Amino acid sequence: MVYISGGNELLDPYEILKKLGVETGSKIADLGCGGAGHFIIPAANIVGKETIVYAVDILKTVLKSVVSKARIEGVYNIKTIWSNLEIIGATKIKTGGLDFALLINTLFQTQQHDAIMAEAVRLIKPGGKLLVIDWGQSLTPFGPPPSHRVKADEVKQAAARLKLNLDEEFKAGTYHYGLIFSK
Repeated sequence: MVYISGGNELLDPYEILKKLGVETGSKIADLGCGGAGHFIIPAANIVGKETIVYAVDILKTVLKSVVSKARIEGVYNIKTIWSNLEIIGATKIKTGGLDFALLINTLFQTQQHDAIMAEAVRLIKPGGKLLVIDWGQSLTPFGPPPSHRVKADEVKQAAARLKLNLDEEFKAGTYHYGLIFSK
């Protein structure tokens, strides 16, 4: 089986961010952003040069890679934050300071789904939205092993425990599901 690190390159970030409702001035963080900046760089472009967006990851090398790629693309409104998302309160973003939090191809990499989602919920304001995109259950010749994939129903159950409302469920590309929750 060929392993594609997160599979973000299989997703259309502009289409998905538009569906989410990201617009000029939106406060947004990509939690577990990955080194390509596949979602946070488009988000930075959408919100405008005057608004800071946050790229959050546990790997400092990933954050450096995002900054480097952003600079090459002429994007300067990304602030990187080194954090362990599995620790509630560890991410140095103001509680309730975000309109949107993204967990894209993040949950399959951990067993701490509830903790990571709780940290995301802490960061979004009342009425804010959490986007979760992860690998579907269909067998693919690439991607994480089926045993690492998180079922959409498990994410919905965790969200219900966190008092989130499911706004929309959608197919986020050929191999991924998408869930939009509101706080």
